[in-house]
Amino acid sequence: MKVAGSLLGLVIVAGIVWLVIKPQFTNGPAGGAPPKQLIDMVGVKTDLAVIGKAERLYLAVHGSYASLEELEQDGAIAFSGADRHGYNFTAEVNDGQHFKITAAPSAPEKQGWPTLWIDETMEEAQQ
Repeated sequence: MKVAGSLLGLVIVAGIVWLVIKPQFTNGPAGGAPPKQLIDMVGVKTDLAVIGKAERLYLAVHGSYASLEELEQDGAIAFSGADRHGYNFTAEVNDGQHFKITAAPSAPEKQGWPTLWIDETMEEAQQ
C-alpha cells in the first residue's frame, strides 16, 4: 500500500511539474515567441555578428569598412544579404570609418518581427 501511495504521489508531482514547464516549451522563453521565431532570430543575430566581424577584418586589411557586396566578393562572408532567414541585410558605410548593418524582415509571414542592426561598436540592437 505504501508503494502505491508513493507512486501516486510521484505521478501527481510529475503532473504538476509538467503543467508548470509545458508553456515554456510551447511559447519559448522570450516574451511568448514561438520556437520557430526564436530559432530564426538567433540565425539573424548570428549573421549580424559574422558580418560585423567581417567588417572589422576588412577594416584591418583595407583601412575602411565595406558594403555587403564587397565583403562577399572579398570572401569575408559566404552569403549575400538577400532573403536570409526571411530577412534582408543592408549595409550603410559612412566615410569608410563607420558602418551599420541592418536586418529587416522581408518574408510576408515575418511582418511585425523586429528589425535588428549592428554597428562598429559590435553591439546588436533591435527596433
